[in-house]
Amino acid sequence: MENFTLCSSEITDLAEAMLKVQQALKPAAKDGQNNFTNSRYASLQSVMETCREALLSNGIWLTQLPVQVENGNLGLVSKIVHAESGQWQSSLLVMPLPKSDPQGYGSAMTYARRYGLAALIGVVTEHDDDAEGSCRPSNMDSDYDPSRHLGPAPTRQNCSQARDNSHSSPNLPRLEGVQYRKENGQNGKPCILATGNTLPQKESLRKAGFRWDGNRKLWWKHEQAA
Repeated sequence: MENFTLCSSEITDLAEAMLKVQQALKPAAKDGQNNFTNSRYASLQSVMETCREALLSNGIWLTQLPVQVENGNLGLVSKIVHAESGQWQSSLLVMPLPKSDPQGYGSAMTYARRYGLAALIGVVTEHDDDAEGSCRPSNMDSDYDPSRHLGPAPTRQNCSQARDNSHSSPNLPRLEGVQYRKENGQNGKPCILATGNTLPQKESLRKAGFRWDGNRKLWWKHEQAA
């Protein structure tokens, strides 16, 4: 967006109110668990709950809305308005959309709202990478690299063979729309892959020991863990 204005011509009353808001703020609780990176993070709900009461009690209105930016990117404006004076301040956050589908857009939107809100209000949060489905760059360093364990993405022929030899185990959860298959990783160790309609079942898969491979868009775990 060109010529984006960040604030009103006067913000004295808004700044005075925001001083009171920030005096009342506490660090956002890390209430979310990212099993992909084995770390905890402060969710959007946690960040919002940290500042909502302080904003309202000091007459500050908050809004966040998506705006049009370059193709392949998400633009999010976060804005606070002092109700009595009408003074306002805003920020624009732009991030790439690796997946141009509703799931990728929604994940990026939640991620952007949390970081945009925390930056504008001054909420303290720890670094996290919970938006693994939409915001992880391919070259980001990570303690966990799924490609070390899993081979290349299967071809159509391999997928057909895998369906013919689908893996079943009494220790694997029976989940609607989810299929399991066995595949050897690059290190030679057998792995179990979970494919199909896995999005609604992701929590059940995590509880069963599966891990998300963001590069191949599937869930996996070592066979001995089954």
